[in-house]
Amino acid sequence: MTPDSRGESAYLPLYRVIMWDDNVTTMEFVIRMLVKIFGKDYSAAEKLMYEIHISGHSHVETLPLERAEFKVEQVYTAASMENFPFKCTIEPL
Repeated sequence: MTPDSRGESAYLPLYRVIMWDDNVTTMEFVIRMLVKIFGKDYSAAEKLMYEIHISGHSHVETLPLERAEFKVEQVYTAASMENFPFKCTIEPL
């Protein structure tokens, strides 16, 4: 890795990953996604899940666009496999 390429990756634009509440997706599923895909410990995942449930959405992670898109795709794939309409979006920081 050259010094120039290392510097470029340090300045990639960041994006917020937002999870949205719905009336179908289980709390357990949301916690599982936060732990498995976003690497949260169980306690932090549970707090975020309640924030999503109570306020309707929550900012769960800030990442470069490519990584954010990959994680959102993982969430959608898992939700689809369990027939949940769970919504997870990306917005610029």
